[in-house]
Amino acid sequence: MIERLCAAHPFGPEVRDRLAALLRESTEGVVEPLDDDAPDHGVWAEWIADQVGRPWAEASFLWAESYFFRKLLAATGFFSPGPWRGVDPFAPMKRAELHNAATADTLKALDELPHLSDADRDAAVVQAAVWGNQADLAFQLSTDASGATSGLVTGSPEEFWSLFGEPGAVHLVADNSAGELAADLVLIDRLLTAGRADRVVLHVKPGPYYVSDATPTDVLEVLHHLRALPGEAGAVGERVQNAMREGRIGVRAHAFFCGPKEFGAMPEDLRAELASAAVTIFKGDLNYRRLVGDRHWQATTAFDDVALRLPGPVVSLRVLKSEVVVGLPGDVVASLDASGEAWRTQGSHALIQSTPGT
Repeated sequence: MIERLCAAHPFGPEVRDRLAALLRESTEGVVEPLDDDAPDHGVWAEWIADQVGRPWAEASFLWAESYFFRKLLAATGFFSPGPWRGVDPFAPMKRAELHNAATADTLKALDELPHLSDADRDAAVVQAAVWGNQADLAFQLSTDASGATSGLVTGSPEEFWSLFGEPGAVHLVADNSAGELAADLVLIDRLLTAGRADRVVLHVKPGPYYVSDATPTDVLEVLHHLRALPGEAGAVGERVQNAMREGRIGVRAHAFFCGPKEFGAMPEDLRAELASAAVTIFKGDLNYRRLVGDRHWQATTAFDDVALRLPGPVVSLRVLKSEVVVGLPGDVVASLDASGEAWRTQGSHALIQSTPGT
């Protein structure tokens, strides 16, 4: 990842030295405190207080990868005065994914949506939102994500749509930018045009995070990209932009989403906002791990027993890219284990899981 960053940017020796030092620290050394004065320095000082001086390998994976990306941003000069202040170091990778052939083909396929029945269109936009999460740049950098898509291990589009009753506010906690964010905007458009929601709140990261994570800047870039396309993609882009102008789509970027804590530890202001939702949608693998707890659960552990509970229904749309998974029937787990595939981690399986409101 660091090699890719250095290839994508004309970083000078000082930045390159800091990135090399971070690589040594995270692979050979102990956790060192932050040495910047960024606005989030104080909260991170609390989050790392009991980890400083410990080998990185002794930290939880969720905490370690989050802190790694926070230190990587500082190393690139994101928080410091100078030419790289506020520059998303992952922007070239995200932009390339947004404009690649696979994304172009997916967006072109949207032209089929107006010709589908309502039920088929509902199923198509949910499937697109689920499998859009397969295009995760951090995942592609760390593993072979070329395996064939095998399908859902649990859940269905019908389960997803059954959560929606009288239209209310729907909150969608996004994961990746580019192609996945485009699919999320298509789903948001469907929620509004089909009357399943009267307002949608899109939660993104306040700044760069896990390589491809969506930020407010990415929302604008993806929206501009959609509006420039012909056919249904362009029509979706226009409807989404108009809905934003009318206040029917809002964008939020809470600092907690760029942190190492599970969602059970979210601050009260964010919890209160999500508690107002008729339905809350969590996208992607990282949000799933924060939703159920980043632990070695038995795969048959009930999703309802461990997932964050809110007053309204909660639903996860996720491609499996990590060991963490719950809520699967025993026979499904046995069959998947017997296949010999690394089904939990290779990005070839997905799920839709939901909990009722409290």
